[in-house]
Amino acid sequence: MLSELLPDSLFAFLLTFVRLGACLMFLPVMGEPWVSARIRLLFALLLTLIIQPAVAPLLPAMPASALQLGLLVLGEALIGVFLGLLGRVFITALTTAGMIIAYSSSLANALVDDPSAAQQGSIFGSFLTIVALLMIMALNLHHLFIQAAVDSYGLIAPGRPLPVEDLSRMMTEVVARSFLVAMKLSLPFIAASVIFYLGLGVLGRLMPQMQVFFVAIPLQIAIGLLVLTVSMAAVMQVFLGELELTYLPFALN
Repeated sequence: MLSELLPDSLFAFLLTFVRLGACLMFLPVMGEPWVSARIRLLFALLLTLIIQPAVAPLLPAMPASALQLGLLVLGEALIGVFLGLLGRVFITALTTAGMIIAYSSSLANALVDDPSAAQQGSIFGSFLTIVALLMIMALNLHHLFIQAAVDSYGLIAPGRPLPVEDLSRMMTEVVARSFLVAMKLSLPFIAASVIFYLGLGVLGRLMPQMQVFFVAIPLQIAIGLLVLTVSMAAVMQVFLGELELTYLPFALN
């Protein structure tokens, strides 16, 4: 019955589109809120047309019932969402690092619109996110994302039981690593802030009449901007390296 309503070629295209489309919904750059949904849909359709012949031998046969078809489509959608969320979790590490940097620079109350998170965030977090997305495109890391989505068919074949334990363990490790990466990115600012506060404490003891609070805020902002200027290249290198390591296990070729 299903074979009459859904030809084999259309079934293979649908199954490939579900995984790739769900992945593109969350991937960095391509899954950003400012990217039009129509553009994402068109890109997913074109990518499916290109990739579907290559992954066709790995696709299962047409299921016998509508329930089996629904479960198969649901499994492919979950795999695509998982692949996309890996990169999205690392993008949130920049937001966390930006807030830590903002606290260290007395700019935690200066909130701006974060286009990636679609909500208000710190100035540093928004700046780091925009620079990171630009670097991903400039270094062609988005090609690695697409390659990982294609090569995932060799690791997680459609129609087979989902390795829930392995996927949940990997997602837990990625979330933990994202917090660790956020701390690594903000370490220069934390160190500069600790040294600055120690100096203010000594200055306050030596000159009690001095209004340390009014002197500290402009200096702390200036020091935060200076540290950002000096460490920006290293911060992006660490972040992009960790992001690349996350998708390399899926990119087999």
